[in-house]
Amino acid sequence: MHHPSAPPGAHAPHDKDYLRRLLAERNQTPANAAGIDAAIEQAFVRNVAILVLDMCGFSRITQSHGIIHFLAMIHQMEQAARPAIRGNGGEIIKQEADNLFAVFNTPDQALEAALDTLRALQAMNTVLPPERILNVSAGIGFGPTLVIAQQDLFGPEMNCACKLGEDIAGANDILLTEAAHAGLPPGRYICDSTSYQISGMDLHAHRFGHCLFERPLNSPPPGATSPR
Repeated sequence: MHHPSAPPGAHAPHDKDYLRRLLAERNQTPANAAGIDAAIEQAFVRNVAILVLDMCGFSRITQSHGIIHFLAMIHQMEQAARPAIRGNGGEIIKQEADNLFAVFNTPDQALEAALDTLRALQAMNTVLPPERILNVSAGIGFGPTLVIAQQDLFGPEMNCACKLGEDIAGANDILLTEAAHAGLPPGRYICDSTSYQISGMDLHAHRFGHCLFERPLNSPPPGATSPR
């Protein structure tokens, strides 16, 4: 059984080009699919918590103030979110339009990053004019995910986190998948169980309510380390 390996000095095994080579071989030699799938899983699949942040009000704000105004607001949102993500041990994978995607070792790290982002935005909003008020929604998933470093994410928990953060959550809402909620440490957070029907599927989720503890902004929770 054969699968391509990255030659010395070439792209690292987690690079997108390496994935393309594996997928091309899988399509050309279906008999080797099992071995190639194992190579892909070994190189790319990680058990991570996924945070999807979506900035609210795109259509309304661009209609009223134009796309450049909204792009400037996206930049401010990133200024709040990136330190919050890194400060809680997260790794930013990509940014698309007004969405930011990051991974963490644990769901509580992802949740704390979302909370720190909301708190930073709230502080910004106290000095911003009404037309520049910043609000985000967040979706959090947790489970085996194909991670292409600094490029992309694939997997069922990624899909669910996107649906929760982009399509369902309102301004300042944080929604967690069942797997992400189950991965939270007990006795630290209050969340309400809820369910939605979207894209022909029943999506069971949990809406963050409040913390049962307090910590200063940007002070990482115990054990916050970058995901491997």
